[in-house]
Amino acid sequence: MPVIHLTTFVAAPVDAVFDMSRHIGLHKISQQDYSQEAISGTTSGLINKGDVVKWKAKHVFKIRYMTIKITDMNAPHFFEDSMINGDFKSFVHKHHFKAANNGTIMIDELFFETPYGIVGNLFNQFYLTHYLKTVLEKRNSFICKYAETGKWKALLTR
Repeated sequence: MPVIHLTTFVAAPVDAVFDMSRHIGLHKISQQDYSQEAISGTTSGLINKGDVVKWKAKHVFKIRYMTIKITDMNAPHFFEDSMINGDFKSFVHKHHFKAANNGTIMIDELFFETPYGIVGNLFNQFYLTHYLKTVLEKRNSFICKYAETGKWKALLTR
């Protein structure tokens, strides 16, 4: 099973970074290149433990749907989302947040498994792992931008 481990420093308080990471609107903004939108379940604001979101996006040349559930949360240090329906055999994203001097260390752990046996494994190795890491890096750059500039305050008042 492939694992992506990504560490990002954000020059903002842990509470703000945690909230930006679970904000549906910011996620949609960060994924606009993929036309991603929340189409059912929790479709705006902050996601919480037990919430379900069905996402629609264009990835790998096709419109795709994925339904995730927030399966665990310990604010403001951790939350986990797990796929309950979608193209993967399994998909679990663990989000960790650690207060640090002058900011927050944000750690993403993404565990995923694709169908199609050896063909799926080759696709992971030569394309999908890098693609998903790039998607996460793009998302994290928006979290940094919003958290570090104070733009997050406007999102939370909507």
